[in-house]
Amino acid sequence: MSHYEFEEEEFTSQFNGRTVLRILAQTKPHWKWVVGFMLTIGVVSALDSFFTFLSMQIIDKGIVAGDTEALVRIVTVYGLLIVVQAVNVFGFIVLAGVLGERVQYDLRKKMFDHLQDLSFSYFDRTPVGWIMSRVTSDSERIARLVTWGLLDITWAVLNITTAVIFMLIINWRLALIVFVTIPVLVVVAAQFKKRIIVQYRLVRKANSKMTGAYNESITGVRVVKALGREEQNLEEFGGLSSEMYQAGYRAAWLSALFLPVVQLISAVAIGSIVFFGGLQAEYGAMTVGGIQAFISYVTFMLWPVQDLARVYAEMQHAIASAERVFSLIDAEPEVTDRPDAVDPGTIRGDIEFDHVDFYYEEGKPVLEDFTLAVKRGETIALVGPTGGGKSTIVNLLCRFYEPKRGVICIGGRDYTGLSLHAIQSRIGMVLQTPHLFSGTVRENIRYGRLDATDEEIDGAARLAGAHDFIVTLDGGYETEVGEGGNLLSVGQKQLVSLARAILARPEIFIMDEATSSVDTLTEALIQQGMEALMQDRTSFVIAHRLSTIKRADRILVIEKGKISEMGGHAELMRARGHYYQLYTRQFRHELKEEYDPLRAASPAAA
Repeated sequence: MSHYEFEEEEFTSQFNGRTVLRILAQTKPHWKWVVGFMLTIGVVSALDSFFTFLSMQIIDKGIVAGDTEALVRIVTVYGLLIVVQAVNVFGFIVLAGVLGERVQYDLRKKMFDHLQDLSFSYFDRTPVGWIMSRVTSDSERIARLVTWGLLDITWAVLNITTAVIFMLIINWRLALIVFVTIPVLVVVAAQFKKRIIVQYRLVRKANSKMTGAYNESITGVRVVKALGREEQNLEEFGGLSSEMYQAGYRAAWLSALFLPVVQLISAVAIGSIVFFGGLQAEYGAMTVGGIQAFISYVTFMLWPVQDLARVYAEMQHAIASAERVFSLIDAEPEVTDRPDAVDPGTIRGDIEFDHVDFYYEEGKPVLEDFTLAVKRGETIALVGPTGGGKSTIVNLLCRFYEPKRGVICIGGRDYTGLSLHAIQSRIGMVLQTPHLFSGTVRENIRYGRLDATDEEIDGAARLAGAHDFIVTLDGGYETEVGEGGNLLSVGQKQLVSLARAILARPEIFIMDEATSSVDTLTEALIQQGMEALMQDRTSFVIAHRLSTIKRADRILVIEKGKISEMGGHAELMRARGHYYQLYTRQFRHELKEEYDPLRAASPAAA
């Protein structure tokens, strides 16, 4: 099942009372707004029905009876009540808007706050788009349900109730005739809405499939043309387009038929009122104004019934959204602080991995019986094939994950006895793909330590080798970097992120493939910054470019979750093992890249 199909299937869930109660519970902190909201709706609904009753009085006691004084009196009351009605309409619209924004704000804040606490494993298995939809569209749909949905339900129920009361007051026999049409309308509306929703769901599914096929055909156009797949792709796309057309046609046909059927039922009810009301009028049991009032009350009753069918369909969508939102809020972080966790004020000290096992998926081990002792201030380089476990080692050290078996100690203490903040706030990390936040260069460097002065920021940039390029930018340190730093080159972003790490004054420093995507000049600047940062700090360096790790105290070759070789650069080169092969192969590759262009441009090559 595709991701789109999974999303659509969730809309088929039946009415869930527990989820509805939990949705309504989101309004509890704002109960004053809810009370005001409900009162204003009640007044509006009651006055709507009362206006019809006054209209009957105007016709019967004023116009038909020819009583000018009564006519003026009733019209004056009518006018004053219109002013009251206008104030209440304004009030419930304002209250609904404020209540919706407050509920939506609370939900988004809860989700955002909770996302800060969730472990990396949650983000490994949860698509970013799924999370974004929960925080944006799903929270908006829930807020709309507790405001405008609640408004529609309350308005519909009150309108029907008040209309029934006034009809019984005017003529209970005629009211019974009207009540017969209500169950018929309810059944018809429910059946139509159910079928229309099914068809529109099929339209959305077909649209998702068609969009995916369209996207693949464009992004893979070279492969399509190379394999001569144009005709087959066109045929497949035509089938998907036809599927969407058929579902859309059925949905449009049902929607077009729904209103005439409702109007037909309404016409039958109104015709019955006119006929039987006219018969009673002949005997004086019914007035002209009373018949007119009954026709208005029928409209008051029939349209809310249709509205309830629409609100019920929207409620199903909101319940599905709520289940997804609450699943995020209810997600438990896998890495949490123990009740007795402490912050000792420093994590300087020896680091030990003691018989550590770890896996992301059960049955697929990444580290097995991994043991490593690192002295304080030592620089450890990790090399080896992709997927060998290098990044997992530093992720465990940062406590983004925890060992499945074994212990990691810092300063002789099991690091699960330290708070997450104690560890993660004292680790500096520069990644292969640097991430900058929207804002200025200065703001991005200051992210490493928010209380840093401008002089400290400049000093960190100089140590990182970033100052020289920063001052050449149009705005210098005040230059906007763009979303994700896209206004800077990869090398410039890497230097800024290194300056940020230097400013943070970490006690443990990690470089994860930080030089793999930069040119040799930028690499030299990064190495210079690294050396400044690694002084008196325990450091872990992961690198494919082996020239960046020759000065490490120890180099570890990690293969299949274990240490296959360990030692200094010279020692490992003499051993002529896997490290020697990696280094010499890479050295030959770099030489070829350096000299081949020269050879191709030389006269001899011509």
